[in-house]
Amino acid sequence: MERAIEILMVEDNPGDVRLTMEALKEAGISHNLHVVSDGVEALAFLRRQRRYAQMPRPDLILLDLNLPRKDGREVLDEIKEDPDLRRIQVVVLTESEVGEDVIKTYGYIKRYLLKPPDPIDFLSICRDISRTG
Repeated sequence: MERAIEILMVEDNPGDVRLTMEALKEAGISHNLHVVSDGVEALAFLRRQRRYAQMPRPDLILLDLNLPRKDGREVLDEIKEDPDLRRIQVVVLTESEVGEDVIKTYGYIKRYLLKPPDPIDFLSICRDISRTG
């Protein structure tokens, strides 16, 4: 039996969270999905601060770029600067195929997915994580 992949989703739109949950289920991926709705909470989760002290380190971060309090670009910058966090796979969720945001963040991320995400894309990403992590 394979280990469940720990996923942190940073998304402020409940509809996108629901669609992502459906895509993960449809892909048949064994996972634990943790959801936070802004960049400040994302970094607290990743650093295991406050109420997130007992949370597992995610294998994968699904990151929206347009977030309240601290946007996804700022979260990416902080992840990149932290030696422990930068080992975590980050996938940017975006509504734009060739948007300026994707181009700007390309150096920080391995992949990006269009919203709503495709189950086959999730399966491919999770297989890669299983092989490497």
